[in-house]
Amino acid sequence: MIGFIVAGLIIGALARLIKPGKQNLGIVATLLLGLVGSVIGGTIANLLGTGDIFELNVLGFIVAVIASVLLIGVAESISGRNRTSVRR
Repeated sequence: MIGFIVAGLIIGALARLIKPGKQNLGIVATLLLGLVGSVIGGTIANLLGTGDIFELNVLGFIVAVIASVLLIGVAESISGRNRTSVRR
C-alpha cells in the first residue's frame, strides 16, 4: 500500500513536470491524480497482458504517466471553470 502511494506521488509529479504551464494543484491533488493514473495504467497493462494492475512494469508506468497528464488537464479545466464562474 505504501509503495502504491509512493508510485502515485512519483507518477503525479512526473505528469506535472511533463504538462506545460503552471498547475494550481496541491500535493494531495497531485497524489490523487497520480494514484488514479496508476490504476488506469495498471488496468490497461493488465488488459494488454503485460502484468497485474498493482504490478510495476514499464508499459503500465508509461500509460499511468500519460493518463495522469490527461487527468491534470481535466482538473485544470474544471478548476478554471469554477474560478471564472465565481468572478462573474
